[in-house]
Amino acid sequence: MEFDYIVIGAGSAGCAAAARLSESGRYSVALLEAGGKDVNPWIHIPVGYFKTMGNPKTDWCYRAQPDAGLNGRAIPWPRGRVLGGSSSINGLLYVRGQAQDYDHWRQLGNAGWGWDDVLPLFKKSESWMGEHINDARGTDGPLKVSPTRLSREIVDKWVEAAVSAGYKRNPDYNAGDQEGVGYFQLTSHKGQRCSSAKAYLKPARGRENLTVFTHTQVEKLKISEGRATGVNAVQRGNPLKLTARREIILSAGAIGSPQILMLSGIGDPTELAEHGIKVEKSLSGVGKNLQDHLQARPIFKTDLSTINVETNNYFKQGMIALQYAVSRTGPMTMAASLGTAFLKTDDRLETPDIQFHIQPFSANNAVEGAHKFSAFTASVLQMRPESTGQLKLISNNYHDHPDIHPNYLSTELDQQTIVKGIQLARKIAQFAPLKSHITEEYQPGNDVAMDDYDATLNWARDTAVTIYHPTGTCKMGSDKMAVVDERLRVHGIQGLRVADCSIMPTIVSGNTNAPAIMIGERLAQLTLQDAN
Repeated sequence: MEFDYIVIGAGSAGCAAAARLSESGRYSVALLEAGGKDVNPWIHIPVGYFKTMGNPKTDWCYRAQPDAGLNGRAIPWPRGRVLGGSSSINGLLYVRGQAQDYDHWRQLGNAGWGWDDVLPLFKKSESWMGEHINDARGTDGPLKVSPTRLSREIVDKWVEAAVSAGYKRNPDYNAGDQEGVGYFQLTSHKGQRCSSAKAYLKPARGRENLTVFTHTQVEKLKISEGRATGVNAVQRGNPLKLTARREIILSAGAIGSPQILMLSGIGDPTELAEHGIKVEKSLSGVGKNLQDHLQARPIFKTDLSTINVETNNYFKQGMIALQYAVSRTGPMTMAASLGTAFLKTDDRLETPDIQFHIQPFSANNAVEGAHKFSAFTASVLQMRPESTGQLKLISNNYHDHPDIHPNYLSTELDQQTIVKGIQLARKIAQFAPLKSHITEEYQPGNDVAMDDYDATLNWARDTAVTIYHPTGTCKMGSDKMAVVDERLRVHGIQGLRVADCSIMPTIVSGNTNAPAIMIGERLAQLTLQDAN
């Protein structure tokens, strides 16, 4: 089968790219997804990420290698394996990042990626459902973005306490100035998730020039005389060969995209030789520059009601389910977090360097479920880590997950910042009106003194986990470790581009779903420009 464009990966960026490339009707587009259709009802219920993460029908179920920065722990790395990709299993949080993130990309030599360049793409992608509309918000895009519909007294108290501690309120952290405290914006509408598949793919499914292949995993790209010409894939155990008349777009994510490149002979020659892979193009940066956000999770017991106790028996769960079924309201509309804050650990910084996720529940992990006592979590992460890791193939078999080496907390700055973030979470808990409702600090707890740097860092190493933002493994740029140029074209290979979070030269300051969708929009814009 032949198509003008082949898009590999129907995730946040891939759905946006395929929909926009097929929009005019001029070009035929194939969209390949390793997972299935987004028919699991838990995908569409906001709180359903508890059911979809860790489920091999919707999640790749990656696991990082033991990491020295985490005291040797190996932690899960969920990534979406279904139409919509990670936008179908994530926590629904919509964060664009800071203008300075994108201006920095431009300063690195990536023309067309400054804030002024990408803001129109963010606006084009979204329909902001909030009451207050400003020049930074879009109103007629496919992606529905809403203020949080759910409120919890404990989260309100946390926000008020942060203000009492001297931090400003920010009603819209996506409007240009990120700093301050407030409430998350969500990719949801009328109590349901708005994934990239729902936003972009569903309206496009009737187009004759768009063909979606599910349960189709790519073995490798076909490369002939320095040009990507097609794809060898397997669909439900049967070989599938596709030819691209124009271009192939890799949107398989920060793990999948570099893995496919390496399996196709594009990567570090020494590493490829270890697995008997013929080198098509030497690009040492493939799989390198891996960046992620690591979250530490202070937990506080409270005398106020939280999700922990509101769902602790079958009767309560049944009533919550009934409320959602009848009115699309209640706890089942809850995203991964309600409250947020973007704050500085040092007043001398130009922009915030830590982000809070305030959750009216607590758990050791999503699989075990919530604690039996009433508590909330003040999760904190460093937004711009210096530490970088890498992916490495373990074989030339596309079925085998690559080794993931995050290399967390490997620099002094990263260590200092996570400690300061934890200290800040504990500090805010001491301010009214929150303080009087905290009955106990559960984590880190009394064994870790507020000013004990070493003990705080060690607690973070023992307990911190990913917040699911892998980026950077096919970075954009012109240096020797760059994989794609500013038009997302793979260096040295014609007819091949990458469009997902792997192209980020540096990780954005915040959650990555909104930037991934923006990158898909940018890919389509650049590709269509070059097609004319």
